[in-house]
Amino acid sequence: SNREMVRKILRCLPRSWMPKVTAIEEAKNLNVLPLEDLLGSLMTHELSMQKKDDDEEKEKKKKKIVALKSSLIKDSEDDDDNEELALITQKFKKFLATKKNFGGK
Repeated sequence: SNREMVRKILRCLPRSWMPKVTAIEEAKNLNVLPLEDLLGSLMTHELSMQKKDDDEEKEKKKKKIVALKSSLIKDSEDDDDNEELALITQKFKKFLATKKNFGGK
């Protein structure tokens, strides 16, 4: 009968269709639902799922991945900081050396 065909079709749908199956079961009386209406509803749902998948793929293609290269070129500020640090280190070493000489005498 029509009722049995409708129920068989709904049972054999894959798991990804379960939300649609539940919606059909709750919204419509399966005892009087014509087979053509069920098939039309399922085909409409399938088309909308395909359109959504196509849109998602287009979005993935649109997104560009940008990779930045690192370089060893330093900013002039970093060079200035390094030169200052080197100068301070040299002066501190000289200071320690003179302090050591005074302490030893």
